[in-house]
Amino acid sequence: MLRWTVIFIILAIVAGIFGFGGIAAGAASIAKVLFFIFLVLFVISLISGRRSV
Repeated sequence: MLRWTVIFIILAIVAGIFGFGGIAAGAASIAKVLFFIFLVLFVISLISGRRSV
């Protein structure tokens, strides 16, 4: 699951660069969605990691 969180954060950063740089207007909304998906996956990873220890 950690691999997916890293993939999502990289996609969010790339989409954010394109969207906020003025290259594509729709990419900013995609970046926001990917960022929130990353946050949710990150929190789930933290919670599941602490339970197993």
